[in-house]
Amino acid sequence: MSRRPIGIFDSGIGGLTVFKEIAKILPNEDLVYLGDTARVPYGTKSAATVTRYAVQNVRFLLRENVKLVIVACNTASAFALEALRREFDLPLLGVIEPGVTGALRSVASKNPKRIVVIGTEGTIASEAYGRALRQRDDSVDAKGVACPLFVPLVEEGWWDTEVTEKVARTYLDETLKTGLEAMILGCTHYPLLKGTLSRIAGPRVALVDSAEETARETAVLLEKEGLKNSSYAAPSHKFYVTDSPERFQRVGSMILERTLSNAHHVEI
Repeated sequence: MSRRPIGIFDSGIGGLTVFKEIAKILPNEDLVYLGDTARVPYGTKSAATVTRYAVQNVRFLLRENVKLVIVACNTASAFALEALRREFDLPLLGVIEPGVTGALRSVASKNPKRIVVIGTEGTIASEAYGRALRQRDDSVDAKGVACPLFVPLVEEGWWDTEVTEKVARTYLDETLKTGLEAMILGCTHYPLLKGTLSRIAGPRVALVDSAEETARETAVLLEKEGLKNSSYAAPSHKFYVTDSPERFQRVGSMILERTLSNAHHVEI
């Protein structure tokens, strides 16, 4: 069982930020990535639709004989994770709880703990982060800001441009005036905007990268479940997309900082 791959899915290319961090922390693990690029973005869709897509994605990954599935999409984690856990008998990890853990660690010495969550319309409307933060620490003052244009900007590879900075300032300038301690990047596309976001937020606001936190939690979960691969054979990395593999490979190569040329188109 431990020699089986880890499955990772997202609505598009953003989950490659999670893939990259997992590959760094767990270099012995085989990884299978599914980007549902035909139906991106998930953030503007209903909970029922996102859940249906998520179930289809997990079924596809199970055909790859995965031992664990990472829901590398905040919207799917917010809307579908519990349904997936009822439907499938294998470990599943979303990106919200790891992000919450990282945020609370970053503001542990603060009082009050002022945290903003930025994400898609679906993630922010779900209030999943706010509830999870307050369940863990009722002193948290949590706000949510939807930033729907960030996903298409990232998908275009426009990570640190004048246009992206103007969009980010339009979304965030008013909130940043309220005196924040931390900003949760509540979409796996958003770590690619760290340069722009850190410049706007300034050094006093901790940026919480859910991709890094999820990779750490993945390592913990593998140890807990006895699923960590102890083999030192060269790992296998597979990539599947539901549309436009060429575009996925072009932007994905930029994210992974290596040539990505083996993305295969699939129907799910």
